[in-house]
Amino acid sequence: MAERLIYQKTDEEIKILEQAIRHDERPEVRQRATAIRMLHLESHPTEVAKVMAVSLPTLYNWHARWKKNGLEGLANRPKSGRPGKADEAYCRVLEETIAKEPPELGYAFTIWTVKRLRNHLERQTGINLSESRLRVLLRKKKYRYRRPKHDLHHLQDPEAKEQARELLEELKKGASKTISSSSLWTKRP
Repeated sequence: MAERLIYQKTDEEIKILEQAIRHDERPEVRQRATAIRMLHLESHPTEVAKVMAVSLPTLYNWHARWKKNGLEGLANRPKSGRPGKADEAYCRVLEETIAKEPPELGYAFTIWTVKRLRNHLERQTGINLSESRLRVLLRKKKYRYRRPKHDLHHLQDPEAKEQARELLEELKKGASKTISSSSLWTKRP
């Protein structure tokens, strides 16, 4: 006969679970801690699995991982496969590059786009990332693209600007003296 699983937790374990549910940055840990907490509150495993939108074996797996390794057992395990191209050195060069203006590095443009950044990083590191992969990396590093606000103030002639302001003031004063009509057509006397 199969062993009956015990879902009851100690007060200390409940505090750990509740802390994880509220404050853990890893969404999978929050979800799995919620499931373990629901089991402790005597919800039936099939009901918990349905609410969490997972299969019953997955729920049992989460519970076993909790029993064996505690909260860290609920975190995602490293995935197998080829490691990503963007290693620590690449990320360091990326952060150093974004911190500088393109003209400081000898470029004629003043704004980093993903394409320009990708080309520069490829020249610096020899690693060729696709634009979409670089966007994912930038998002992961919490960078976001903002449109530049163009300011042409430095190109304005202060004297011409002052003359234009004075002319505008004169026109405003003169406009109140003229008789205004709703029509441009008038009748001759």
